[in-house]
Amino acid sequence: MAKVETALAKKNPQGAWPSNVSLSGAVEIEAGFTRYNPANPAADDTDESDVDLTKVELGLEARIVKYVTGQVVFLYEDDDLTVDEGFITLGIEEDMPFYLKAGKMVLPFGNYESHFISDPLPLELGETNEGAAVVGFANDRVDISVGAFNADIDETGDDDTINAYVAAARISLPNITLGAAYISTLAEGGLEDDITDNVGTLRDHVPGYSLFASVSLADKLFLEAEYVAALETFVAGELSFDGGRALEPKAWNLELAYAPTDRLEAALRYEGSEDGGDWIPENQYGAVVSYGIFQHTTLALEYLHGEFENDDERDAIVAQLAVEF
Repeated sequence: MAKVETALAKKNPQGAWPSNVSLSGAVEIEAGFTRYNPANPAADDTDESDVDLTKVELGLEARIVKYVTGQVVFLYEDDDLTVDEGFITLGIEEDMPFYLKAGKMVLPFGNYESHFISDPLPLELGETNEGAAVVGFANDRVDISVGAFNADIDETGDDDTINAYVAAARISLPNITLGAAYISTLAEGGLEDDITDNVGTLRDHVPGYSLFASVSLADKLFLEAEYVAALETFVAGELSFDGGRALEPKAWNLELAYAPTDRLEAALRYEGSEDGGDWIPENQYGAVVSYGIFQHTTLALEYLHGEFENDDERDAIVAQLAVEF
């Protein structure tokens, strides 16, 4: 940030914030209590609680000239500070609907819209952040894109080359948005750390797909539905939690939210997974209530009950204070 400020000061000696640069961000503080109930009657319940800074996000977007935009997102999460995204966009104007994005970015695979504090299970499985080049066409109704990237997890014996791709389509209609996406290797999402630590490489890349629908009625009633799944099975032993079985992970989320006022919102969630082992719940449900106590300042309380394939159970209560700017 010091280097950014110095560079801006040189371009703007008067100290005014440049009109072509926008700054956005978020700070989230959470207090939570979690109880784990193991299926084994001989094992004791385990309680965890904490109050912590869980997320800081800072984004800079600079409009260089018409048709050229640069964007950088810094993220502090899980005690790590990283450049979460950094890419250049060419195009996406009314007179230029075609575009190119190049750099590190969240790939256009999945939607992951949620009214809860906790991330939905499809995001846990499918969200993919990689260095990539993505080309597409976008206007007020349609966004169609394809991209290529070098997968961090290679097939056994392959060279370290650009070997993976993603394709997505999104249609925005009055009150509803629909989308579908395909990725040639689902392992680059939430499974990446597990596979890297467990086996390092895969016999074959396992492709995945995503389907979603987002509905809004009068800006008061909202429905979110999403499904992310592998199209093939991972070889037994490639996932640390597979128990020696070939697994085909999938996850889904369904949320219904109601906002009686601009400040108050309540939502219900039901989500689940298959072949998630003890990594993500097989079934999970709960509720959240959020209230805007001040402008851009929200206080939320969430409860989730999760049940895993091995019959373990988890109850989690989280309170979050968040600001956005």
